[in-house]
Amino acid sequence: MRDIHELLQPIQQLHSLIRDRVVAACEDSATEDLSVIAKEEEGDTIYAIDRVSEEVLIEFFEREIAPFAPIILIAEGLPAKGVLLPRGAKENDALWRIIVDPIDGTRGLMYQKRPAWILTGVAPNRGPQTGLGDIALAVQTELPLIKQHLSDELWAFENEGFEARRFNRLTREYSALRLRPSNAASVAHGFASLSRFFPGAREVLAEMDEEIIRGALGPIQKGKTACFEDQYISTGGQLYELIAGRDRFIADLRPLMEKILARRGQALGICCHPYDLCTELIAREAGVLVTDESGNRLSAKLDLESEMAWCGYANKKIKTQIEPLLQKALNARELL
Repeated sequence: MRDIHELLQPIQQLHSLIRDRVVAACEDSATEDLSVIAKEEEGDTIYAIDRVSEEVLIEFFEREIAPFAPIILIAEGLPAKGVLLPRGAKENDALWRIIVDPIDGTRGLMYQKRPAWILTGVAPNRGPQTGLGDIALAVQTELPLIKQHLSDELWAFENEGFEARRFNRLTREYSALRLRPSNAASVAHGFASLSRFFPGAREVLAEMDEEIIRGALGPIQKGKTACFEDQYISTGGQLYELIAGRDRFIADLRPLMEKILARRGQALGICCHPYDLCTELIAREAGVLVTDESGNRLSAKLDLESEMAWCGYANKKIKTQIEPLLQKALNARELL
């Protein structure tokens, strides 16, 4: 497995295994059981449903990939530096760094409100400095609600475009799936959102949202709706919505709120991490423009701690319309 293309099939197999186990757990367990807090970690809260997927990771990689290509596995619930497989190998022997979020969107899934996603990114091992920009294979698979029989799967190799297929849980069959980002020139009458999932300076984010949309579309007209928003608590899910043409602009700026919260004597809550964004390669290969808050390409190291802000634009016209207004709002609050 020195050729990264050889890793696609086993990773898809892993995603299928996790999907089946998580759906079965959701069918067999009450919401109260799945939403029990299993562990509090520095970067996130681990719920009982997370354990269903995490427990298969090391076993699978030890059996299916590590014997053929030494790897460093990075995922929630594992040591911060990752786990070197096979056991006894040296870090310099590792060919790949593989970062995984077994369930991105836990909160929506455990309450059966919204599908979650399995996210995996694979990068050549360039040492501890290996970052999101090094990821050369990304795979994301939908974790459906128990009342939902279809599940989408997307993957991309760097500079090779992206592919997608749809899985039918009833027939166990796959079908081709065509997805395309919106080519609209404006966010008008489309979905555009600033993420504000959790308490902590939400009023600031909402105020910025209003400023950006007012700057882009003008004042509200009586009885009219200029555009809409969708607070999807899953970064992988947000990227999917951009890829599928359902959203035109999304920005998650939570880490930038730390300055404001510090002035209030408050702590910053949970933020987006590299494992949440490890499949942004798929969005880029689909044509979505993904940047940090300053308009640069995402470059965080593949770790469990880095707090990340990001912006996604469906196309260049949307970026031209929104990015200057976003940066103006940030500069006005000294957040850039």
